[in-house]
Formats: sequence, structure tokens, C-alpha cells
Amino acid sequence: MSVLALRYAHAFADVVQSHRLDAAAVERQLGDFNATLAGSDDLREVLMNPSIPRTQKLKVLDAIARRLEMATEARNFLAVVIDHQRLAELSDMLAEYHAVADEQSGLVEAEITSAHDLNAEDRAELESQVEKLAGGRVRTTYRQDAALLGGAVVRIGSTVYDGSIRAQLQQLKKRLVSA
Repeated sequence: MSVLALRYAHAFADVVQSHRLDAAAVERQLGDFNATLAGSDDLREVLMNPSIPRTQKLKVLDAIARRLEMATEARNFLAVVIDHQRLAELSDMLAEYHAVADEQSGLVEAEITSAHDLNAEDRAELESQVEKLAGGRVRTTYRQDAALLGGAVVRIGSTVYDGSIRAQLQQLKKRLVSA
């Protein structure tokens, strides 16, 4: 990710926070706009062409913003991005904004890998334990890896907690070999 995308993301996150907007709703609106942009060669041509006057670009943006029921602040953010001819970096800006918004709200990403599919009760218990480890709210993603044999591996940021049977067997093997 670029420094430029990070600057735009932080600036927009500050606007969202200072205006007390729903960060998830605004992120969804910008994501919808980005998907619309990605899906239309004509729209990209109009909004990214430096020879097309700013007023025409803003009319197009306003029409899209109305359809997407976009917050004024989100529309204004996109207008700045278009004015500065940075629309090509919008996806990077949105990815950075997602991370910044999570950080500001105290939300941490966690990945849980288990040997088999977990039921709702097991997931809730595991997420509760992961929240204690992380010290706050957690957004979890789940994966399966039969090679773990049992247990789970939890990754929070760069920290890995390996409670799998595979890891326990490997530790036992090391102790037996060294004994």
C-alpha cells in the first residue's frame, strides 16, 4: 500500500469520526461506488479523463451518490479524490481506510484455523477467549485444516497461538528425541 493511500484513509477516517458517522455504512457506500467504477469502462473513462471538465465529473458523481444513498462526507471524499486525479488508487485507499477504521474502533482481526468445522457454541466460546487474548473486540475468520488433527490455531496480528494436536505431538517428539 502506498503512503498516499494511507494519508487519504487517515484523513477520511478523521472526517468520519469527527462527524460521528456510521463507519461501516460509509465503508459500504464507498465500496459500492468502487464496485460500480470497476464494473464500468465508460464511468472510469469519464471520471479519470483529465480533459473532461470538473463540473461534468461532479454531476456524474452526484447522480451515483444519490442512487447509492451516499453520505455527503463520502461523496465529498470522492470529489476530492477525483479532483486530485487519484481515482486509480481508490481501492488502496479503501483498504487502508478499512484498517484505520478498525483500529480507531478497537477492532482486531483474528484468524482461527481448526481441524474440523466448529458449531455455533464452540465458535462463541472460542471468540470469547480470543477477545480476552486480544484485549478487545475481534472480527474472526475461520478456516479448516485437517492436518491439525484437533484443537485450533489462532492468529491475532502477527501473534500465533497454536493449540493444535499436531503442535503438541511435534513438541512431544522433540522431547523424546532430546531425552
